[in-house]
Amino acid sequence: MAPGSPAARRRAAPRLLPALLAGESKALWISDLSKVTSQPSPRADAEVLAPAPALPASVANIARAFFCLHVFAIAFALEVSVGKTNTVMALNNSNVLLPCTFTTCIGFQDLVFTWYFNLTEMIYHGKIKSKASEPFLVGRNPRVEFVGSTTGKDNNISIVLKNVEFSDAGRYTCHVKNPKEKNAQHNATIYLTVVQKMVEADNTVTLIIVCIVGGLIGLLILFMLIKRVVLFIIKKTQDGKKECLVSSSGNDNTENGLAGSKAEQKAPPKA
Repeated sequence: MAPGSPAARRRAAPRLLPALLAGESKALWISDLSKVTSQPSPRADAEVLAPAPALPASVANIARAFFCLHVFAIAFALEVSVGKTNTVMALNNSNVLLPCTFTTCIGFQDLVFTWYFNLTEMIYHGKIKSKASEPFLVGRNPRVEFVGSTTGKDNNISIVLKNVEFSDAGRYTCHVKNPKEKNAQHNATIYLTVVQKMVEADNTVTLIIVCIVGGLIGLLILFMLIKRVVLFIIKKTQDGKKECLVSSSGNDNTENGLAGSKAEQKAPPKA
């Protein structure tokens, strides 16, 4: 009998049916299993939603310490100053000092400082190796002279501008960069005004005010002295009146023959 004949297929049908049924049930079981496994696990959700474990106390303290150090470094970082006032007035054809100092909490090394005119023109450029060394020149304008010092108490990087002209009036910026502070940079600005003649301040109003105030103070002192003298005279006058009243009352008692008078002191007449 040929394998593919109808009779062979009819004989094989009873054996294939259980196998097909078994295969279908296995497929259903696998499908159910995939549905079950595809659902999220409650335990997995709990692990995802659970908060992260807290850091140990030592780690938290270290983190806080680093944060405090960072804030401290920011608070005392590189600072540049041109003094209490940021304006300077100079006479034409004269020399003028442009002050500038800097401070840093951790020191400096290979520090670079630059002076700019109106933020574009570099008029002085210098470097400082360390606190123990003075700045050395890198580049400058011929009319600019360095007059500061960094080996002393103050880190002075001031300059002098010689023979100023009206065209020199403007904005001068002192810029400092410190590689030791992760290339921290800071600057300060000073404004220069050039005039032909210095105008003297008119102190007339000030003198008038001083005279008025001085006069009022003098009058007040004179009034206090007069008051004390008047009070002294009044007191002396009142004391004199009291003495007169006492003495006059004694005389009246004597004349009227009262107790203590001279009439009581006379001897009785003889019989």
